[in-house]
Amino acid sequence: MNTKRTFLKTVAAAALATAAMGAAIAADITGAGASFPFPIYGKWAEAYKKETGVGLNYQSIGSSGGIRQIRAKTVAFGATDAPVKGEDLDKDGMVQFPAIIGGTVPVFNLEGFKPGELRVSGPVLAEMFMGKIAKWNDPKVAALNPGKALPDQTITVVHRSDGSGTTFNFTDYLNAVSKDWADSVGKGAAVKWPAASSVGGKGNEGVAANVSRIKGALGYVEYAYTKKNNIPYLQLQNQDGHYVSPDEKTFAAAAAGVDWFSAPGMGVSMVNAKGADSWPISTASFILMYKQPSDKAQSAEVLKFFDWAFKNGKQMAADLDYVALPDSLTNDIRTKVWSQIQK
Repeated sequence: MNTKRTFLKTVAAAALATAAMGAAIAADITGAGASFPFPIYGKWAEAYKKETGVGLNYQSIGSSGGIRQIRAKTVAFGATDAPVKGEDLDKDGMVQFPAIIGGTVPVFNLEGFKPGELRVSGPVLAEMFMGKIAKWNDPKVAALNPGKALPDQTITVVHRSDGSGTTFNFTDYLNAVSKDWADSVGKGAAVKWPAASSVGGKGNEGVAANVSRIKGALGYVEYAYTKKNNIPYLQLQNQDGHYVSPDEKTFAAAAAGVDWFSAPGMGVSMVNAKGADSWPISTASFILMYKQPSDKAQSAEVLKFFDWAFKNGKQMAADLDYVALPDSLTNDIRTKVWSQIQK
């Protein structure tokens, strides 16, 4: 009898454990989109799961993919670095808010050169990505780098092959600093890259891998990927005429004067921001959610996750050279944006 009672208790305990496991799995958050914030979302998710038991299944598939997934309602939130326009948010019944600030960085592969050792202006960078400057020792590049022994090596442009918010922000910057680029290429999540020598890569991961592999390569990635892959970056001349390197301080300087609620859906561009210390391709990454979610429990879990990250994730963001949103802004997001989401 005792054996039978023990057996039944064991079965009951196993059933409860299985049910609890199923509940935990069901509570896991689903999201997809931009590869730009993937490193910090991954770090936040790891710490959040340790504290709450709730996991995050985030697919780093590019901003365009994230917008498609949230519109298809296959995820609880979409992530995009190219903010969705106000009229489209209204049509889709969605809200949008920034979650993290970082920077897009031009990276290169030239033997013997360290990060930040070479510098370019915006117009010269645009000509390099257009293929009009096709060699590293071009006089226009050499003039900005006196005393540097630049090689007679072809520049191979490495760009995103998928629809990308990083591409949107990078081309938004080139559009702002080069009329030639604006007239012939323009800006967008995907553009027709004009350089004769060019190759695509999927995600920030793919671009970083190709730049690391190809001698003479020139590409653009989110800054965390330059650190992770130890890829040299170019210094950039900002709007105030100063040459700056990408880091948390120069991203924060660019974000300092932003009026987030001046644009529908908080979709403000920070490229080519004024300020002596501003990194000229500083950007935010945005979250998309439905005002009337089909799965309210999942939607509530998403808000809990970002609420926790805003309160507890600042140092983790700084460790990866992102810039966490200030408390005043996250408080506004809670009251002005999250309040529109049906609980």
